Amino acid sequence: MSRDLLTRAELRRYSRQLLVPEWLDAGAQERLRAASVLLIGAGGLGGPVAAQLAGAGVGRLTIADGDAVALSNLHRQTQFSQADVGRSKAQVTAARAQGINPHVQVCAQGAVDAGNIGPLITEADLIIDATDNFETRYLIADACTRARRQWVWGAASGTSGLVSVFGPQLGLRDVFPDAGDELSCEEAGVLGPLPNVVGSMMALEALKVLGGVGEPLQGRLWTLDALSGRSRMLNLQAAARSSSIL
Repeated sequence: MSRDLLTRAELRRYSRQLLVPEWLDAGAQERLRAASVLLIGAGGLGGPVAAQLAGAGVGRLTIADGDAVALSNLHRQTQFSQADVGRSKAQVTAARAQGINPHVQVCAQGAVDAGNIGPLITEADLIIDATDNFETRYLIADACTRARRQWVWGAASGTSGLVSVFGPQLGLRDVFPDAGDELSCEEAGVLGPLPNVVGSMMALEALKVLGGVGEPLQGRLWTLDALSGRSRMLNLQAAARSSSIL
């Protein structure tokens, strides 16, 4: 990447990641600055994703969430404070992301539904699913598949975390065809640091996809057992064929 494409302020801001040879040599910063990301979900996963993508210098970040901040969110959703209880999650998260980096165009959006998800996805280069229920996850997956878009997906529940990158060739329904027994954080609980770990991993995958560096998790599922500290990498093509994921 030619460094004269960045302003002096941007060179200072991104100086540490521009020291990474793979990032600099691939022209990743320029691609990231030109990219538009749709982040769906501004909770425990979406908070670290928004902060880190803004800090890294993504060009445009749209944050969609229809929920308001609740007191029970605060132990894990670290973008919020006590004073934010009752406020829009999307708006508070967007304001925090904008405060991190004024070079990024950040906007807040309400909940996604069948009526608005198509246009929102069409306008984005990458979608990040940071939601916490399979009804919305399937809505996102189906819309991304129709639009032939890649999306970064993550989940955190109890003491377990999952991250993958899906696309038209292998999507969420191929891997999780039946989520009838899936429990939300409200039902299963979650240890506070876990969503931040998973969200950070999702942000890293987004940077790899947008910057064109490394090996994104297409066709693979990263799993974390927080209590043991063990992680595994699963081949999703083989797992989908055998109908056994975990």
